[in-house]
Amino acid sequence: MRVFVTGASGHIGSAVVPELVQAGHEVTGLARSETSAAAVKALGAEVRHGDTSDLDGLREAAANADAVIHLAFNHDIMAAGDMAGAAAMDMATVRAFGDALAGTGKTFMGIGLGNTADRGPAASVNPRSAVAREIAGFGGHGIRSLLVAIPPVVHGTRDKAGFIPTLIRIARATGVSGYIGDGANRWPAVHTMDLGRLYRLALEKAPAGSQLIAAAEQGIAVRDIAETIGRHLDIPAVSVPVENATEHFGWFGAIMTLGIPPMSNASTRQLLDWKPEHPGLIADLDEGHYFTTG
Repeated sequence: MRVFVTGASGHIGSAVVPELVQAGHEVTGLARSETSAAAVKALGAEVRHGDTSDLDGLREAAANADAVIHLAFNHDIMAAGDMAGAAAMDMATVRAFGDALAGTGKTFMGIGLGNTADRGPAASVNPRSAVAREIAGFGGHGIRSLLVAIPPVVHGTRDKAGFIPTLIRIARATGVSGYIGDGANRWPAVHTMDLGRLYRLALEKAPAGSQLIAAAEQGIAVRDIAETIGRHLDIPAVSVPVENATEHFGWFGAIMTLGIPPMSNASTRQLLDWKPEHPGLIADLDEGHYFTTG
């Protein structure tokens, strides 16, 4: 299958692309810089130069592929505090792909948020939920749409900017490994390599309209994560009052207060025969690779 992948050189893409290549698919990855292009080539894929703002280019790439896996997102704008703006850009990208694929029966895989009815009002008002709903509606336009709900913690040796590296950087800067309140709020997680395999299985096997849950672990207490980080850095794990979250964690304070409902992967395991095989989050932290650089 000819597969076009956005975000091909990113954390998740760097696991998805080689998984597809090794399975015999012909992969082309979008690259917006020479550095990204070199990374995509090293993963075994062809390169298409450009970015997700080039909507005509995206339509052309989709027309020349059998499937599109959309992983790119403007995290720089999101980190600057404009989540709505980043989501609006993503919506434009997704609609461009939808225009190109309509009526073809080709596959479009996007990032979903799981069942928002089970995840509370916060998920429903998340700007990215509108994008997920747009993708879910592709089925009515002759597109095989698939949504993958990715947990907030995607961990492994490729993880350089996610939740865990951020927590470690803050712990090093403050001298304590913090958590909010009693730290009982939980974050679902998956190893990057297990997620890459799920994408390949979904592309090959999932029925149109599937909404897949990619969590290998339903939820790990944030206090357990903080204590493990503290142990490796030889600093104390401490509770931070919720009113001091922003002062201690900066922009990450709002995320530290999140309690995310469990993400059960039972239906996804059964549908795809997906069996996560790589270490869980705490075991992955204990392997030490997160702590080898400052």
